[in-house]
This record gives sequence, structure tokens and C-alpha cells, in this order.
Amino acid sequence: MKNLVWFRRDLRLKDNTALANACKDADDGVVAVFYLTPEQWAEHDDAHLKVDFWLRNLAELTKSLSEINIPLLIEKCNRFSDIPSAIVELAQKHDCGDIFFNREYEVNELNRDKAVVRAAKEAGVDVHHFHDRVIVPPREIKTKDERFYSVFTPYRKQWDKIATDFVATQNKPRQQKPIDINASAVPERINGFHFADLPKDLWPAGEDEAERRLTNFLRKIDDYDEARDVPSTEGTSQLSPYLAAGIVSPRQCLARAITANGGAIGGESGATTWISELTWRDFYTHVMVGFPRVSMDRPFKEKTEKLKWRSSKKDLEAWKTGQTGYPIVDAGMRQLNETGWMHNRLRMVTAMFLTKNLLIDWREGEKYFMEKLIDGDLAANNGGWQWSASTGTDSVPYFRIFSPFSQSKRFDPDALFIKQMCPELADVPAKAIHDLNKFAKALKETGADYPAYIVDYKESRERALAAFKAL
Repeated sequence: MKNLVWFRRDLRLKDNTALANACKDADDGVVAVFYLTPEQWAEHDDAHLKVDFWLRNLAELTKSLSEINIPLLIEKCNRFSDIPSAIVELAQKHDCGDIFFNREYEVNELNRDKAVVRAAKEAGVDVHHFHDRVIVPPREIKTKDERFYSVFTPYRKQWDKIATDFVATQNKPRQQKPIDINASAVPERINGFHFADLPKDLWPAGEDEAERRLTNFLRKIDDYDEARDVPSTEGTSQLSPYLAAGIVSPRQCLARAITANGGAIGGESGATTWISELTWRDFYTHVMVGFPRVSMDRPFKEKTEKLKWRSSKKDLEAWKTGQTGYPIVDAGMRQLNETGWMHNRLRMVTAMFLTKNLLIDWREGEKYFMEKLIDGDLAANNGGWQWSASTGTDSVPYFRIFSPFSQSKRFDPDALFIKQMCPELADVPAKAIHDLNKFAKALKETGADYPAYIVDYKESRERALAAFKAL
């Protein structure tokens, strides 16, 4: 009998655990399937750019799979709930006795996969599922009393001890015997999603592109510790879209980083700092599995459910469109809107501005980021937002509120990034851009057409402190 591989957010050949195991155990060949679930994607706020990225990578994956005689079928099920019966029917249609897939950890995805296992069992089809989206599986690390960690540092200490046990990468899956099944054409559009005028050239598809980016980044990884916070330079790997869609595995990244670090997982190097970023990805997935409420629109810190958030459509819209009057905040939001990606330092700055200075519910920001980000990932996005809002695990203390001006002065001292994204500030001196009191005067002197502050910084800071103290 044949084997059926179900691709999800693991659109690659190399180091793909489910695919490798399906190819290893196949007697009569392998069939692959990917399910389009547009209604579910819309409900999950998946960005149009991200869905387009999936389709373009599916086209690359189809070519790669065809080289080893595996046809990729593209099937449509509007919702996750339609998949269990559909995939069992597909397995039976093509004489597949086993289904292989890599695990996902969000609540809806977990429920979908449990339903698939039940339906397959009833039909006499075996199911094999694997940890693949993370380096260390979520339940591998526990506290002494068998609980999930909620603080990063002790988690990282345990992670460091065992992560290398998971980094051995697999080669490209072996060639299969040809089978008389034609691959599906990959659609170029999906109803409900609009791909016109998206910045596709910024994010080429395919494993070769992911490999190119990883290799280029590793050449300069020694500078990562400092360069990662400077938005005017390409100091980050810019691999997050490829990790989110599974075009490259986190294990591949870790293995290469350890090699660049002289074989060590720790130390003081730029590689060690980047490895820490990979650890954060695992940690937020670990938290989501251990505390599923965080993927159900609830805060990790349950007492913060009583926070009295403001409701202001006007302020929220100004934040979304980069019209707050605070240059580093506006520059970050404009980068998001124009490119579908935002520098990590700016994600923290813009998130903290929304939740502290505007005192608007973090869920509004989390939703907007997911609607725009090409690398939108529920665990990482939620973890980052709740960290900034002081509602999450291991989050920043509520009284630590980033000043947009000290952040821009420190990480964009010459205002290069700000002026790139906010060209109306081209003639405003950098020193004035970084000064709360001098900025408004500089706008008048230069005649810059730029919005005034939508909120008084000092007053907004005190308002946020009062709201948290009231808990």
C-alpha cells in the first residue's frame, strides 16, 4: 500500500520528519496532500500576504516532490472540521494505508488532528504524527514538580541541556517508485484573499531562498548581538517567514548556528544570542501547550482580565496607519503595512505604545499583526504581545514602559530608518526627532507635514501605571 503525507506549515523536503518517515516505510509509493481552508484562515486572521506566500511555496514544493516521484494534491476544505472525513476518503481512494503528518499545537489545530486520528482509526488507516515545528517538543521540559515553565530563564537552562539531542538533520527523502497520480495545479488566487500589489519580491519562495538567507546571515552572525536591534540595517536573519511556513526547520537553523559557534550552544557570541531567539520560539509553543488559554484570547496572568482598557477607534486607527505623531512608532507600523514584516525591536516598541500609552487592549494589536504579518505565528505573536502588555508569562513589569524617544535615539540615532519610512521628516534634525520637547518645534521650523502627538506621553504613562496598580 501507499503512504499519504499531509503537508501543513512544513513546506519543505529537507529535514521534514513526517515526509522522511513516509518515504522510508513506503512499499508502493507516496502521495502528498495540502488542504486549502480559506474560511478557517480568515477566522484565524491569516494575512493575505502569508496565504500568498504559502501558495508560492506550494508551487516550489510541487516541483521538488515531483523530482522524487511524489505527486502533491491540493484539496479544498473550507474549515478544519471538514478535513477528517476528507483525508480518510482520500487515503482510501489512493490505496494509502498510513497517514503521516507533523504536529501543530494551537487549540483548533490540536482538535482537528485528534478528529483525524479518530476518523482514520475507524476506517482502519494508521496515523503517524511527529514533533517537527519545534526543536525540543513542548512536554520534554518540565519543572521539578512536573509543571510547565512560565519563566524563560530556567526553561532555557533545561533547553540548553537537551536541545542538541534534536538537531541531527535528515537528508532529502529518498526517491520513490513512480505512481499513476497527477499532481494538482497550485491556485494563484483564493476567494476572500487579495494578492494584487503585495510585496512578493521581498519574500521569494522556496527552500533554496531560505538556505541562501541562512548562509548569508551566518557570515555576519558575530555582529548579531548588537546589529539585531538596529532597524536601519539588515542585522537580523529575516528567516521568520520561512520558519513560520516551515520552508526551513528550526533544527536546521540550530545545527548551523552551533557550527558557527564553534560547536557550542552557549557562550557570549552573536550565535548564542540567535540561538536564544530560537529558544524563545520553542518557549512560547511550550507555554501555549501548557496554558492553552493564551491561544483562546485570554491573558496568561488571569488577574489582568480585569484591566480597564480604553476603547478608541480613532487612536487605534492612528496606530494602525502610522499616524500617532511618535516617529519610531509610526515608522514601525508603516514598515508592517508596506512590507508585511516588522523589525523585532519595533514590534516591542509599537506593541508597548498601544497597550501602555494608548491603553488599548493587546488583543486589538495581536489581531492586527496577524492580519498583516507574513510570518504571523500564533504562539510567537501572542507571546510577544502579552510580554509587551505585561499580561503574559515572563512579561515585562507593568511599570517598565518604553519611551519612544529613548528607543529611537538608542537604536536609530541618525534617524535613518525613521526618515526612510516617514519621508516627511527628511528635513527634521535627528536630535529633534529623538526629543519629546523639541520635536514639535522642529516640525514647525521645517514645515514638515506630520501629525501632532495623539496622546501626551507623560500623562499616558501615568494613566497606564494607575490602571495596573488598580488591579
